[in-house]
Parts: sequence; C-alpha cells; structure tokens
Amino acid sequence: MKVKLILIGKTNHDYLRTGISEYQNRLVHYLPFEIITIADLKNTKKISKDQLKMKEGERILNQLQKLDYVVLLDEKGKEFSSVNFSNWIEKQMVAGLKNLVFIIGGAYGFSEPVYQRSNFKMALSKMTFSHQMVRLIFVEQLYRAMTILKGEPYHHQ
Repeated sequence: MKVKLILIGKTNHDYLRTGISEYQNRLVHYLPFEIITIADLKNTKKISKDQLKMKEGERILNQLQKLDYVVLLDEKGKEFSSVNFSNWIEKQMVAGLKNLVFIIGGAYGFSEPVYQRSNFKMALSKMTFSHQMVRLIFVEQLYRAMTILKGEPYHHQ
C-alpha cells in the first residue's frame, strides 16, 4: 500500500519543514510515502472563503485517482489513540488498498465536492491546530503507527 499526503500550499516555517522531512525519511523504511503539495492560489483577496475552498477543492480532486481511499484530516472526523490509529492503518493494508490518501486542506477547510469524494474523516485532536502544524503532527503519528505495527520501541505505553 502506498500512502500519500496532499497539502495545500508550501510549509512556511523551517522548523516544520525539518520535522516533516525527518519523519518522511523515516517512513520510507516502512511503506512508500509521498507528499504532494498543491500550490497556493494567487490573488485571493477578492474572492470569498467559499470560492477559495472550491478552487482548492478542484486542485485536490485533480490529484486523486478513481480507486484512491481518501481520508480528510477534519476537526469533525473520528479520533484515534495512536495504537488505534495503527490498528486502523493495518486494516487498510490487509484490505488490499493500493493508495491511501490523506488530505490536509487549506486554512478554511474543504469544499463540499471534496467531502463527497472522501471515504473517511479523521481528527487528530479536539484541539484546533494550524493547517501548517497539522502536517508535522500527522507525519509523526503515521511514523508512530508504523513503529507500533512493527513492535519497535518508539511508542511507550
């Protein structure tokens, strides 16, 4: 199974880029992992939040393949403990998914067509994080899930 992470806009801060890169490099030892960054839209001051979400949504949908299993990182999604997330990942592997695609939207979330295309919604916490910070948190949690599945000592209980 290949895992993809789709992001809107580049990661703005060096400390986040460094952390994301660290976990991305670690993840390749467990499964194929790719981050796809969709460029920020230009000249957005004159359009509404809904128009911005629709335009971002079109770009997200263009990155998806028909058989992709799409998971939105969304504050209203299902919450997991790290162990439960690792179990969920394992179930997706056993189910024979070819591509598991996680999506972190822009600052205003997702358009309705993106919600309709998704297969699952997942929340990282009841707390709200910036969409920039969520990138690092998610990649670390994916790495943690893989180490749990392999019985490695990264995760402590």
